[in-house]
Amino acid sequence: MMPIAGVEANEQADPALRQLLREAIADASSFPDRFDAEVWLTDMSSRLAARMPNHVERLGLLRHVHHEATRAGLEPELVLAVIDVESGFDRFAISRAGARGLMQVMPFWLEEIGRPGDNLFQVATNLRFGCTILKYYMDMEAQDLARALDQVQRQPWQPEISQPGPRPATQYLVPTIGS
Repeated sequence: MMPIAGVEANEQADPALRQLLREAIADASSFPDRFDAEVWLTDMSSRLAARMPNHVERLGLLRHVHHEATRAGLEPELVLAVIDVESGFDRFAISRAGARGLMQVMPFWLEEIGRPGDNLFQVATNLRFGCTILKYYMDMEAQDLARALDQVQRQPWQPEISQPGPRPATQYLVPTIGS
């Protein structure tokens, strides 16, 4: 196993973190192979450590993000960027408009698809909804990220956004992703 980011090869890494990474890598179903899982999870885990200090929660989130993003046909890093901007990795976040969870999914979607009992604060549920919705709008907007994110944030009773150029809600996210 390669050294964990931030730990030199001759230093001893946290044994609990090492075991968690091994388990996460062993469940590499959304990765092409175990090596890709090891590299991605190790890299992303070290990047998120300051935002999510709990190893178990962080690796669990990363596995869920990678799985749901690849299932939907999105880049996992894009989904992580959206989560960072929308909720700051707070799975219990609620916006002023009422959007919930990591990807700030509007609760009306639960009623729309006949699943009012689903919990948008549950990581797997929120990511499934959020990634599916984002992918839909990415396809609708010809992969234009700024326009897709504006459509995600639009309420169903609001008119479609048709003017070109970045909008206030996305002007901060788009440069972050390209960096």
